[in-house]
Amino acid sequence: MNNVSVISMFFLSGFNETVSHRFVLFFLSLFCYCFICLVSVSLIVIIILDSNLQESMYILLCVFCINALYGTAGFYPRFLWDLLSDVHLISYYGCLIQNQVVYSFICGELSILALMAYDRYVAICQPLKYHSIMTKQRVIRFACFLWFTTFCIMAVNTFLTFRLKLCSPYISRLFCVNWSIVQLACFPAQTAINAISANITIIIYLLHGAFIVWSYMYIIQTCLRSIENRAKFMQTCVPHLVSLFTFVVAVLTDTLQNFFMQTCVPHLVSLFTFVLPWTLQNFVAIEFLVIPPIMNPLIYGFKLTKIRKKFHSVVILKGTIFCFIRSENSFTHS
Repeated sequence: MNNVSVISMFFLSGFNETVSHRFVLFFLSLFCYCFICLVSVSLIVIIILDSNLQESMYILLCVFCINALYGTAGFYPRFLWDLLSDVHLISYYGCLIQNQVVYSFICGELSILALMAYDRYVAICQPLKYHSIMTKQRVIRFACFLWFTTFCIMAVNTFLTFRLKLCSPYISRLFCVNWSIVQLACFPAQTAINAISANITIIIYLLHGAFIVWSYMYIIQTCLRSIENRAKFMQTCVPHLVSLFTFVVAVLTDTLQNFFMQTCVPHLVSLFTFVLPWTLQNFVAIEFLVIPPIMNPLIYGFKLTKIRKKFHSVVILKGTIFCFIRSENSFTHS
């Protein structure tokens, strides 16, 4: 016990492979983050300001974008700073906060997808009750409750990690991951409760996934009976399914990477490292913070007719105003 030192900083050794092309990665990451912020904020503003979009489906899309801004804010600013730094250090408390934000974003996204699935289930399977069940106030309360619950669940996992005595400051990742911190514990016996809490969390969000599958079984069964419902399915459910697919693929690839890298079987680790070089492994590790926040606003923006028309009208209006200002300036100077 006396040999245990207090860890105040962590070294993120995952950046060791990015030194040779860090400036390219910096500008690509900066472009991605600016694009995510621009598109997400645009959709949020359009939905809030347009009274015709005050429906549950669009409110949930707004919540989706807010969650994306929250999660990416916990990753990109720090990631961009580290890309330009020679020493990749993060404070102990900063690491725990980043872990809390990133993982509450991931689980919050799954909770929102589950609420979206329920919204589509009521809209297609119980259309006469839709407007009485999915009211604006009720949807907002549901979304806030699910997100707050997710935040609290992740806070419990983070607190259980905070109580551990750590023996190493080296994290072999690009950002702070809860289980990577837990593995640094000096006394493995103390991590048993962390494993139990992590497994309970996994079960909770697997149940979210099972609920989504159950909802779409009924939705597809109902849509097969009606041409009108098929059209509604293609218009409103396809974007949700694409978002769900990109989210599941991104999270599963990161989970599989963690499994192979943390396994005790040496030849599996060697095989995984051989098949996926470190540069690609780093991309896999941050895929869920890159692809879903970029894809989701684009998918919904282009597929949902009301959003697409409103976005086009805003772009045309801004273009007209810009041209008018330029012509006025030209006339004044002449």
